[in-house]
Amino acid sequence: MIGRLNHVAIAVPDLAAAAAQYRDVLGADVSEPLAQPDHGVTVVFVELPNTKIELLHPLGEDSPIANYLERNPSGGMHHICYEVDDILGARDKLKAEGARVLGDGEPRIGAHGKPVLFLHPKDFCGTLVEIEQV
Repeated sequence: MIGRLNHVAIAVPDLAAAAAQYRDVLGADVSEPLAQPDHGVTVVFVELPNTKIELLHPLGEDSPIANYLERNPSGGMHHICYEVDDILGARDKLKAEGARVLGDGEPRIGAHGKPVLFLHPKDFCGTLVEIEQV
């Protein structure tokens, strides 16, 4: 059901410093910051030959990333995203297998402009999983 790894999302306390580290130290192609008010984050995309790194920084006090950074002040891996061909079919199969879909269970448009859902970390080895329709 799952396809390729789309991205690994890392919550960061200083977006400019994290982007500079990926750009200047690791030599990666780094996007400009992009505010995502619907998700409460500002993102920077680090393009790699085989996937992306998504740097996440809180946008507003109600951001879920702000809560994450309170518990993890240095930042860290926030979630991993896998591609699926049919997000509704994937959702229904996952639910039938006992996986918990977060929120109301309906896909939302994610930072890449495509439908996404998040799956409860307790169902996936302690890792928050995002699925994105491609």
